[in-house]
Amino acid sequence: MLGVWAHPDDEVYLSAGLMADAVRRGQRVVCVTATRGEEGSWDEERWPTSEMGKVREAEMMASLQVLGVTEHHWLDYYDGTCTGVPPEEGVGRVRSLMEEVSPRSVFTFGPDGMTGHTDHKAVCAWTTKAFERAAPTGSRLYYATQTPEWAEEFVPQLNQFNVFMEPGTPPVTPKDELAIDFELPADVLSQKLRAIEAHVSQVEGMLNAFGQDYFRRANKAEFFRLASVKG
Repeated sequence: MLGVWAHPDDEVYLSAGLMADAVRRGQRVVCVTATRGEEGSWDEERWPTSEMGKVREAEMMASLQVLGVTEHHWLDYYDGTCTGVPPEEGVGRVRSLMEEVSPRSVFTFGPDGMTGHTDHKAVCAWTTKAFERAAPTGSRLYYATQTPEWAEEFVPQLNQFNVFMEPGTPPVTPKDELAIDFELPADVLSQKLRAIEAHVSQVEGMLNAFGQDYFRRANKAEFFRLASVKG
């Protein structure tokens, strides 16, 4: 299982349950992150932008440890600059990892970027092209999505924190069109919530505003649509 994401914590919200479950079943799980989220400070006094790369790297490693994921790669781009990376360079970086991992399943954002973030959209484009060129025959590419029911229940609150940056985000897919509709077992959900909480600089404000029960309900399932099957 290979996940390719833009910032620390993208993977934990969208696929932590799938990653933890795969680790438990003895599968290889590899996570790739394009940037260290250096521009993601919510509080310049506690987490100055000059230190955010180090802060979020440490949070990422703590989060992955909770999930049992031991293989992680940074692409070492700066937060917010992915659209300025020459496309063939970004594709090449992802392709080299795809060739090394030879995944059966690849997970990333859809072209909408889930939230509309330009880094997310760039990572989707790189991963999709790398999948076309280098994924093994029979492997599957999955794009993150939500359901209409999820969006109706949770988007209004999340918009207080400007999570979804463009009209049309998050993307929604009816349940009968999903390729993956993973309802997390209770122990896996608890594991995922601990992994989310490891991203202290990003989640503390929302946890304080919404509470644990909201996070439990909002993260109890993970949804993906099938984008492509190689060959």
